[in-house]
Amino acid sequence: MNVDHHDLHHEFPEFATSIHALKVGDKHFAKLFDEYHALTSSVEAIEVKDSPVADATLETMKLRRVRLKDELYTMLKAHKV
Repeated sequence: MNVDHHDLHHEFPEFATSIHALKVGDKHFAKLFDEYHALTSSVEAIEVKDSPVADATLETMKLRRVRLKDELYTMLKAHKV
């Protein structure tokens, strides 16, 4: 199964410098970043292995990932390099 990768560097390559700066300089961003990437890894593993998981569970995970990505994107846009 072909799975799209949703890590922040693929999603927002134009913010590479800000991603790095915020990861090391903003604890809240770093926490959200780690949560986003852990969730992304879990979703991708389920999709790749076609693991048996309830549709509602997978959709809840994806919805949480979207909300995290939105919050991270807002922080990236506000960051001044």
